[in-house]
Amino acid sequence: MVLTMSFLEGLLWLTLNIYHEARSEPQIGQLAVAHVTLNRAVKTHESVEQVVNAPYQFSWTFQKSSYLPTESDALVDCLQSALKAMTTSDFTDGATFYHRKDVNPSWAGDMTYVAQYGVHKFYRD
Repeated sequence: MVLTMSFLEGLLWLTLNIYHEARSEPQIGQLAVAHVTLNRAVKTHESVEQVVNAPYQFSWTFQKSSYLPTESDALVDCLQSALKAMTTSDFTDGATFYHRKDVNPSWAGDMTYVAQYGVHKFYRD
């Protein structure tokens, strides 16, 4: 595997997204969140950083005062999940959206439900 700057930047942003969105999830849930992020990047022809920082797409990017992780063990787990997601096939059937199972966003009715992994429900448009 050749480690390019774009690969490393993608790995960093994917790790941060998993950390802030799913660090308490089992690895299957972390991988599903990662694949949503990667699927969006492919669909929109954008970098992982652009996808993660798109306005109002991932709540942590506009609700937190800092991107810096504070739980080192969780960060390592999320890095492992990000690397695994970037080097394995998508198992989410092309999911591009998700939400916690305890909320009911209005957009979910317009999407195709894929599956639930951990506490998140996954959809594709």
